[in-house]
Amino acid sequence: MVWFRRDLRVHDHPALVRAVEEFGRVAPLFVVDDRIMGSAERPASNRLWFMRESVAALAAQLEELGLDLTVLRGDPIALVPGFAAEVGARAILVSRDRAPYGRTRDAAVERTAASRGITFLAEPGLLVQEPERVTRIDGGGFTVFSPFRRAWEAVDRRPVLAAPRKIAGARRPTGARGTIEECLGHIAPSADPALLLEPGEPAARRRLDAWSRSPELVAYADGRDRLDQSGTSRLSQDLRWGLVSPVEALQQCAGDDAGRTRFRWEIAWRDFYAHLLWHQPRLVREALRPEFEHVAWRHDERLAEAWRRGRTGYPVIDAAMRQLLATGWMHNRARMLVAGFLTKHLGIDWRVGAAHFMAHLIDGDVASNTGGWQWAASTGADAQPWFRIFNPTLQARRHDPDGDYVRRWVPELAARTDLAGAKVHEPPPGTYLVPIVNHADARRRALDAYREAAARRPGRQDVADVMDA
Repeated sequence: MVWFRRDLRVHDHPALVRAVEEFGRVAPLFVVDDRIMGSAERPASNRLWFMRESVAALAAQLEELGLDLTVLRGDPIALVPGFAAEVGARAILVSRDRAPYGRTRDAAVERTAASRGITFLAEPGLLVQEPERVTRIDGGGFTVFSPFRRAWEAVDRRPVLAAPRKIAGARRPTGARGTIEECLGHIAPSADPALLLEPGEPAARRRLDAWSRSPELVAYADGRDRLDQSGTSRLSQDLRWGLVSPVEALQQCAGDDAGRTRFRWEIAWRDFYAHLLWHQPRLVREALRPEFEHVAWRHDERLAEAWRRGRTGYPVIDAAMRQLLATGWMHNRARMLVAGFLTKHLGIDWRVGAAHFMAHLIDGDVASNTGGWQWAASTGADAQPWFRIFNPTLQARRHDPDGDYVRRWVPELAARTDLAGAKVHEPPPGTYLVPIVNHADARRRALDAYREAAARRPGRQDVADVMDA
């Protein structure tokens, strides 16, 4: 039995290939796990919509290979071993999940399956390198990216596996079985449907193929930070749901020029955050750097809501937050800016922002999201000092020099003919929302809060030369 989760593809799927080669007959299963379906308060409808449609696409692909995908809803700890026993499976094969909940769930499924005489086999497939393959000399995990990347690049990658041409199906279980329609019904995304990418492996493979041949990949080293240009791969949701494997993405985009090298490093960042969470599962809830667990965060729902709705009075911040609401996605440079703004300008706990992102992102991934937010808040794996504070206006001028990104997402500013070019980043009083905080004042408050927390650590950093990026 192959239990699909975050690996909704048939190409380069080690668990599926092993099932075919070693066991011959295969019964595929997808379980809609209510524990990760979100809540009424944070329903994550964009991500669930993308998942639902990708599962439907997987079912169609498996049908072409000769298999019927069974979809069940409920507790996988009971459902998965029960289904395996019902179809007479000798083994349950999965793509190994390294997130905290996935590890706990899989261990419970393995125990239950073993009690029924069924083997549980976890194969690679979600990462380029498994956590045990990239470690320090002492066997521990890295907490700084650069040495991790060097070690990561030194390890041989597994080969890319072709999709099976035809698969013999196992006997169907008796009784009515669930379908994707019965188990998930209709899911309406909160984002604008016209702005969402097409789900499913075939669409993802087309995106990867187009990216691998694009001039944007060649220019990626410089173009990836431009907010106003299409300089990124837009593969994040495809990697998150396993519509393409990161190993195949690297193979198709291989090369030593600056653009391809930088793209390879960004894939390494994805592995880095996954490895970090594997070694330190507490990071979902706690700061990596213990002294910054006690930053004196502000609890101001009015400020937090203005940030969520894109109404801070800082055009580039508002543009990014509105992009998230409209598309279920946000440019990576913009993610850094809005995260730094929430934590260091508004003084609000990074966990508030991380939860909002997970409620809206189609590519929301617990490791990358947590890692990115802790990096921006200087509570996590950031080699730069905690007193780096991004100036939103300077960042906007640098990465949106003509103001096109802001005009795309803040239409009330696009309508202002007196705010041509970069002037849109600093609208004069009376032409836009009043900024909810003053940059200089917010910067001083942030320095005081972090300085107080850092003072608890011996040998703290000198903050005489404060960086204002």
